[in-house]
Amino acid sequence: MIPFIRGKVTHQAHVGVPDGTYEEEFAREGFFGRYAHLYRAHPPVDWTQIEGSLKPRAYDLNKNSKMGGDFLAQREMLLLNEDAEIAQIKLTETMPYFYRNADGDDLYFVHAGTGKLETDFGPLKYVAGDYIVVPRGTVHRWVIDTSSDLLNVTTFGELRFPDKGMLGQHALIDPAMIRVPTPEPDLTAQKCELRIRRCGEITRVTYPHSPIDALGWKGTLTVWQINVQDIRPIVCERYHLPPSAHTTFLASGVAICSFLPRLLENGDPEAMKVPFFHSNIDYDEVLFYHSGQFFSRAGIDAGMLTFHPQGIHHGPQANAVARSKRVERTNEVAVMIDTRRPLRIAESAKKFETENYWKSWMTKE
Repeated sequence: MIPFIRGKVTHQAHVGVPDGTYEEEFAREGFFGRYAHLYRAHPPVDWTQIEGSLKPRAYDLNKNSKMGGDFLAQREMLLLNEDAEIAQIKLTETMPYFYRNADGDDLYFVHAGTGKLETDFGPLKYVAGDYIVVPRGTVHRWVIDTSSDLLNVTTFGELRFPDKGMLGQHALIDPAMIRVPTPEPDLTAQKCELRIRRCGEITRVTYPHSPIDALGWKGTLTVWQINVQDIRPIVCERYHLPPSAHTTFLASGVAICSFLPRLLENGDPEAMKVPFFHSNIDYDEVLFYHSGQFFSRAGIDAGMLTFHPQGIHHGPQANAVARSKRVERTNEVAVMIDTRRPLRIAESAKKFETENYWKSWMTKE
């Protein structure tokens, strides 16, 4: 469909925004549906007060002191809806039992720590920056070498890679980079406990041997692992790509993206280098900050998580655009989780909240 054009605009989105205007992307289906670019006289985040549940929120997960070896007890729920749960798990000891999630797939992002994940298919060693996908129904147990800080996204639909279309099957992540486990069963283990989650409830099953006893496996369904260093982000030197260009995983109602070190838009002096203002029409947006310098967000450090709900704008903070003019590349690593259905804030997350985060866009109070 040919776009309508009225008033003062730029014809190439995100490039050469007219002086005295602020571009907002107003779009359906994330960045894939019908759209409009509005060229406003003021930033759409130039608010002076927000009252109600839609205010942007930030959580400092470094304040979570809940640590130990009990996986289920350490799992601190943060945000959830009918399609996904977002939680943090801090483990300092090896789990004394095995775990099977019969409710959904589990994606674990290792923010810190080393060790191995024992699974039905075999063990996988892990380090910071690893993503590990554990399909629904897989028995697994965390064996800790050093204290491990995990971001856990449980999806009730199957996790998969996105269709990379005309980019080709080796773009972003070459499938050859995926690591899968080889069985190493402990056949000497005795009296092991397995805890199974189903419909949010836990069933305990005791075996006279390890429940991880496969001697081999074949097929296309398994536990798999990649590290953020295995991902090669798409860049464009003359145009700021939407976050969807960095999609790493998809599940029903959920998209998970990886923001990684990359060159910025240095090929055109009028091209935006920071995320454009946009309305969250169809998705809630969550960002977990893993490492680096988060130049579009002041006051954000590694180990923090932000939540921008549907229905309210967000985009670069007041000084981010000016800072971006001096920067040629970004060195940040962050995980973004977008959900189609609105997320609810878990009660346990509230104790980590950074008050007045919504004020960080204000130029004056």
